[in-house]
Amino acid sequence: MSFLLDPPLLVATGATIERKVADERTRKMLDRLVLGTFIGVSSALYLDLPGLGFIWRPLRARSGRDWMLNSGVFRFEYRDPPPTTHLVAAAIFATYPLWLALGHRLGRRLGR
Repeated sequence: MSFLLDPPLLVATGATIERKVADERTRKMLDRLVLGTFIGVSSALYLDLPGLGFIWRPLRARSGRDWMLNSGVFRFEYRDPPPTTHLVAAAIFATYPLWLALGHRLGRRLGR
């Protein structure tokens, strides 16, 4: 995923869960699964862990971190980013539960 795409995808996922899943317990379980997947895959991409080239190569990125930071739009330093880049990335990851919660709120407003 990327820092540009993850928030809208999380909002859409939260809205879908809210609208399609009636059982509260199941919604909470799905939320944990979604957040774990997003944070896990995105963190692995950001850390340039091996084996994820199938995600970033087709998107013309040079690495997982390049995809996470630049998404083919920006030109942030990705090979040896300054510490502030890592702090900003961590802060963005910390917002992921908020995007999912916003999706749930939107789903409630749209109704079932």
